[in-house]
Amino acid sequence: MFRIIKEPEKPKKEEPKLNEDLVIISRMNQEFAISLDLNETLKTALELIVKRINAQAANIFLIEENKKVLQCIASLGQDYLDEYEIPMAQGVMGKAIQQKKCIRVGNVRKDVREIAEFYFDLDNKTNFTTNSVLCSPLIAANECIGVIQCLNKKTNDNLFIEDDRKLLENLSAPAALAIRNAKMAKELIEKNRMQKEIELVGEIQKSLLSTNKKQPFPIAGINVPAKIVSGDFYNFSELGNGKYGFAVADVSGKGIKSSLLMSKASSLYRCLSKTIFSSKDLLTLLNSEICETASKGMFVTMMIGVYDSKKKEILLSNAGHEPPLILTNDGKFTNFTDSGPPLGIQKKIVYEEKILTFSASSMYIFTDGITEIKDTSGHMLGADGFKSFIKKHQKITNDLRLKNIIDDIISSGKIQRDDLTILVVDGK
Repeated sequence: MFRIIKEPEKPKKEEPKLNEDLVIISRMNQEFAISLDLNETLKTALELIVKRINAQAANIFLIEENKKVLQCIASLGQDYLDEYEIPMAQGVMGKAIQQKKCIRVGNVRKDVREIAEFYFDLDNKTNFTTNSVLCSPLIAANECIGVIQCLNKKTNDNLFIEDDRKLLENLSAPAALAIRNAKMAKELIEKNRMQKEIELVGEIQKSLLSTNKKQPFPIAGINVPAKIVSGDFYNFSELGNGKYGFAVADVSGKGIKSSLLMSKASSLYRCLSKTIFSSKDLLTLLNSEICETASKGMFVTMMIGVYDSKKKEILLSNAGHEPPLILTNDGKFTNFTDSGPPLGIQKKIVYEEKILTFSASSMYIFTDGITEIKDTSGHMLGADGFKSFIKKHQKITNDLRLKNIIDDIISSGKIQRDDLTILVVDGK
């Protein structure tokens, strides 16, 4: 008789929690995709990770490039982390960043080989005792932006296993992508906000420029910024008894700092010119005020004048500005070349003023954007080129004249890279 001997049944292998892990990864991806609050989403993600890995605590640190430190943006089970900055090169986090791989550390307090890898100072500061660590770098677009780590496996030996390390490594990828996308979105929002603020500065600047009057009026001006904000300004006003005050200025440099200095200079002029009718006294006072706050290396060139239509004369003071062009009715040009230093360079300066006979003439005060504008070959317009455009449009009203001059210059093939500003005073 034969007896069939059954082989002992092999113990069934424990089913890996693959499906559960896929569900967690899928849920995290969905949360990140629809999230409007990254911090809240990261907290939810940490809760999922802590539950699946069975860890006591978990946190996410991002790299602050300028300081070369790590800053906590999300934490679960460990308090006060947002109060501290971790040196980027120290501890397990530093090692994970350097090697760009998930690291599993055993008992950090007993294994001599591991002690150098753990940053113990953080435990002391947060009243937390770390026994074991999983730390995975957050890598997006091949760039490490931070780390995600789990602390203390909630088992008898408190040690993480290799499957835990692999899972955290897989979970770190969608987290890194979400954080990177959120940072880019935040930067875009910030950029749009700054753009709107710049546009608001531009609108404020425009409001500081004088509006051309209904003709006939002896003064007109035009400003065409190269960008949204301008470093040029002009202003004119009727002072009464046949007198008219005016000014043109150009701030050194470009950008917001220059536009803010321009706004200050133009505001001061608008205020002070209503009560101070001496061009030299006005320039001297403006220089003192601008010297108080102007950044090193910044200055303002400015020309101030008062036109007296009854006396047929014009009072002028110049602080380093372009010499104006004076066109007489017989078609000849002359210059006013007297000048002192620009505003904001030296505080104790007393400016000079000159009185010129002014009738049957037009004075053009402009910024260097006009004469330095270039064509495609790199040739500047220059003062002579500007004179030809003045003569071409001299016979029409001054407000339309200035617009036509600017339009004609640009349409002739010149490329605007600087602010274009012209103010004209017509003497009858």
